[in-house]
Amino acid sequence: MGGRGRSRTQRKHFRQGRENVWKRTKSDDSAAAATDDANGKTNQGWEPFATQNPGFDEYYKEQEIVSPEEWDSFIEYLRKPLPAAFRINSSCQFYLDIQLQLENDFMKSIQAEDADGFEVDPIKPLPWYPDNLAWQSNFSRNQLRKSPTLERFHEFLKLENEIGNITRQEAVSMVPPLFLDVRPDHFVLDMCAAPGSKTFQLLEMIYNLTEPGTLPSGMIIANDLDVQRCNLLIHQTKRMCTANLIVTNHEAQHFPSCQLHRHHSENSQIGIRQLEFDRVLCDVPCSGDGTLRKAPDIWRKWNAGNGNGLHCLQVQIAMRGLALLKVGGRMVYSTCSMNPVENEAVVAEILRRCGGTVELVDVSTELPQLARRPGVKKWKVRDKGQWLASCNDVPKYRRTVITPGMFPSGKLFEETSEHDIEASNGKTNENGDANSEKGVQLMDESLDQPQNLEAEVSTLPLERCMRIVPHDQNSGAFFIAVLHKIAPLPAPAATEKKPTSLPEKIDCNTTQPIKELDEVKEDNSNVDDIDLSGEGDVEISEANPDADLLIGVGEEEEVPLDNDENSINEENAKEETKPSADVKKTASGKRKLQIQGRWRGVDPVIFYKDESVVGKIIEFYGIKESFPFKGHLITRNNDMNHVKRIYYVSNSVKEALELNFLAGQNLKIASVGMKMFERQTSKEGTSAPCLFRISSEGLPLILPHITKQIIYASAVDFKHLLKYKSIKFSDFVNQEFAEKAMKLMLGCCVVILNRENGGSSDSLQEDTKPIAIGCWRGRTNVSVMVTALDCQELLERVSTLVSAEEAKPEVSEIELDNTINEAPANS
Repeated sequence: MGGRGRSRTQRKHFRQGRENVWKRTKSDDSAAAATDDANGKTNQGWEPFATQNPGFDEYYKEQEIVSPEEWDSFIEYLRKPLPAAFRINSSCQFYLDIQLQLENDFMKSIQAEDADGFEVDPIKPLPWYPDNLAWQSNFSRNQLRKSPTLERFHEFLKLENEIGNITRQEAVSMVPPLFLDVRPDHFVLDMCAAPGSKTFQLLEMIYNLTEPGTLPSGMIIANDLDVQRCNLLIHQTKRMCTANLIVTNHEAQHFPSCQLHRHHSENSQIGIRQLEFDRVLCDVPCSGDGTLRKAPDIWRKWNAGNGNGLHCLQVQIAMRGLALLKVGGRMVYSTCSMNPVENEAVVAEILRRCGGTVELVDVSTELPQLARRPGVKKWKVRDKGQWLASCNDVPKYRRTVITPGMFPSGKLFEETSEHDIEASNGKTNENGDANSEKGVQLMDESLDQPQNLEAEVSTLPLERCMRIVPHDQNSGAFFIAVLHKIAPLPAPAATEKKPTSLPEKIDCNTTQPIKELDEVKEDNSNVDDIDLSGEGDVEISEANPDADLLIGVGEEEEVPLDNDENSINEENAKEETKPSADVKKTASGKRKLQIQGRWRGVDPVIFYKDESVVGKIIEFYGIKESFPFKGHLITRNNDMNHVKRIYYVSNSVKEALELNFLAGQNLKIASVGMKMFERQTSKEGTSAPCLFRISSEGLPLILPHITKQIIYASAVDFKHLLKYKSIKFSDFVNQEFAEKAMKLMLGCCVVILNRENGGSSDSLQEDTKPIAIGCWRGRTNVSVMVTALDCQELLERVSTLVSAEEAKPEVSEIELDNTINEAPANS
């Protein structure tokens, strides 16, 4: 976002990695055929992915996440393809129309459809999702190809999804945000946000009940570590057209704090002193075996070690989320895994570390139609083919991998004798090398050796967690735990083992009394950055809170910051982002490497304060003084003379950006705000009184606050504009409309559909949700500045809304088409 296309999301970025994992490639088929021929077997044709794994079966039977009586049904559903699900965006202008179309058109027509002689499952709303906004369908590709009704439904979904009116999302993935209880005034952090469907859902929630032309007082910060996944996140959320979103690129477990330094506190006029959150969504990276139905290739890759290896990272991320959460706030921890080591074990460990400052919330009465199961209180750990019931069963050489927090009790290791260690290893070989081929083979063989170990039972209320399993409601699997922060987190105990890496930067204050983590220390160090994640975790020092952040868009190099107060204007921003000598050595003709504070390779975030340009925009569009405009505009370009896009941010995002500047630009911002204005670069555009046109994303927000460059069109002229994109003044059906269009100044204008038959109302007061499009008033014509997809969707909506108007005898479309084809494209 911003700049000359360097970080902008392109469709080509998402063309790869969208393979149908249920389909075997031709190379696989030919290889299988060659193998069969070599073995003297007859090729039986195409075979699906193997949807079984003996290790998986043994592991989950032992963990007892479902009863033995349910096992066959559980496995049967896991081997079926997952039904498709989608959610209607409740903040879009036409969400009620879409809902009615689903209920009255597609639902009834598909119900009566018979595709290829087989009964077709009807589409239906998910019973547990509020207001019938989430729907589920279950059709095969073969049925889609053979049924015109299903094909029409499929095309409808693709169009509405591309525009942003619906979001295609797995049903169980919609659950975690529902338990966050998000309100419009909340500050929300989505720690591991990509690909962005849950972030989109959170944005819908904060926009709920917001009046047209206004913005909620809350905001969302959506974070992801991977740069390419951040691009996907931006692509997903930009369909929402929101000014209340910041996308950041950090390791979730090291997400930086943002707070004012001591010498800024007295003089600063910003509304917040420290960036804390009312709600945190902690949907952590996991082994993903809950997604087997949509990703069957996981069957062959699955092993118990995947979950074990992620446990410590999951604890770190959850602890960081709780540190950033306000007292009284709520955090939801979730995974798409069924493994207790990634689920209940993580929740138990963070409850132990937090002392009594965090409680597990019982939400069993919320969403009563959602089938869920309570969390388990006992489980075992599987490592190297052995079942481990407690940490004392862990061989000494494995204790850096299998930690006490993975077990229900969380008890620390006890000292054991060498004989006990040998016994726990199974048996070493004659040379005492447990890692030799013979030793490894012996451990692998233990897969077939039943071990009657009694699992520990946790004393924590883990039954308040919830696990969704596939055969309960024909869905994927998911795990959710809701946590409530009731007091500031305690600092680590003095006896806690110090981290072993980055020793020169660590100051654990082990000789000091326990302090409250949420308090701001007088020396401006960040107490919330104290390591709470356990043995081997790395504390991030104040000087470089993201020292080991992995960056995908150029090397990271810390840029020293001045101790003086960073005023937020373009001059100081230029100084802070001045490239170093090595940056200037870029190849000729290529864009210079951008710098955002300490972050190299990232477009800067600069408040746009060019009074001459801003003044022309206000005057040209007649923007009302009541609209918060000045001070809310930003750009992503250092060169103020070549700004192509101007973004608008809400008051909450504005304050967060100001805080980030004053705190030393700790946040690495990939995307922020809503694109409000775009420079018109055509020859005609440069001669207009205002060089910047209103973008489609920003039009719904600013429309109620502009008083100039607005005209109202009849249904016929409005549809003709959508259909033909550019129409000469003389070719409009309504000549009164043509005369008003000619009186507008050269440049951007807004054409609004007049829904009153024969009327010519010029007021937005009666129409709270006007249908409007951005256009360009040329010298002889009016041209639409809307994407083809938006025109197509809007044309369909307008046709249903004004069918009565369309029936009037007007100029025939054939005659108009011939006239337009003879005219130049843009005069």
